[in-house]
Amino acid sequence: MIAKTPKPPYYAVIFSSIRTDGDNGYSEMANKMVELAQQQEGFLGVESASNEIGITVSYWRDLDSIKKWKENAEHSIAREKGRNEWYKSFKTRIAKVERDYKNEKE
Repeated sequence: MIAKTPKPPYYAVIFSSIRTDGDNGYSEMANKMVELAQQQEGFLGVESASNEIGITVSYWRDLDSIKKWKENAEHSIAREKGRNEWYKSFKTRIAKVERDYKNEKE
C-alpha cells in the first residue's frame, strides 16, 4: 500500500538492503518494527518492497522524530540483529521531501 502522507515538507528514511539466506526470525521482527514505528510520535507511514534488494521507506514529520525512533531500545536491538544476522549489506538515507504528486485511479 502507498503511504498516505501529509502535504510536504516531511522526511523519508530510505533503507536499502541485501539479505542473508534464510529468515532466522527476520519476518517476525520486521512486522514488530512496523507496529512499533506506527506508535512513535511523528511517524507518517511506511512502504516496503523486496526482490534481490529490499527497500523500505518510512516517512516522518521531522528529524527529531527520526532521531527518537533510532534511539528506541527495541529498534536498537533489531538493528544490531540486522548487522549480525540478516543483512549482507545495507544503507540508510534520510531525505527531505519537498514535493509529492499522486495519481489515483479509482
